[in-house]
Amino acid sequence: MPEQQNIEWKTSWRDDYLKWICGFANANGGKLCIGIDDKGKVTGINNHNELLEQLPNKFRDILGVYAEVNLQEENGKHYIEIVIPRYDVPISVKGKYYVRIGSTLQEIKGPALNEFILKRTGKTWDDIPEQRASINDIDESSIKQFLKDARIVKRINIEDNIGIPDLLEKLRLFEDGHLKRAAIVLFGKDPGKFFQIYQSRSASSEKQMQT
Repeated sequence: MPEQQNIEWKTSWRDDYLKWICGFANANGGKLCIGIDDKGKVTGINNHNELLEQLPNKFRDILGVYAEVNLQEENGKHYIEIVIPRYDVPISVKGKYYVRIGSTLQEIKGPALNEFILKRTGKTWDDIPEQRASINDIDESSIKQFLKDARIVKRINIEDNIGIPDLLEKLRLFEDGHLKRAAIVLFGKDPGKFFQIYQSRSASSEKQMQT
């Protein structure tokens, strides 16, 4: 049986194969068999007892996942079958994300990574914390105008002397010590500093003014 999207064969274990475990977890799950060559022939492994003890700990400590690690035998040769379930949360290896696509392993980067994390966490784009931003990126005049308008319409109860961090926390625009993207869009001094879409709009506006 050839390798396919949910099956991968390796003749021996290397820690680099944690990427494959990650890739299966981020796709639809799968099996990684150690002790089988790329033609599907069982070559066997001698350190199967050691791997049976070590691998579950590696998966838990490095990836945060739990996978079945089963010892199998064929014609007197032992091999290990690792069964990886699909995870609904994004799984990474030392900050890098991988996914199994077809019979290949691919790293997820750039905009594709943003979309992947959004789908797996159930968040919307504006609900994601922007770790590059700080309170210094918030425009105080925009905050004052918001407070003025809020008091007029009386939609939310806000103290007169509330500070910017407390206000953003109350509006749920702060998470784990970081501003959410929505805070930058609503009150940021320069949203284009963080988000390309606003850079494009700014450049387009300047061009229109010049013409």
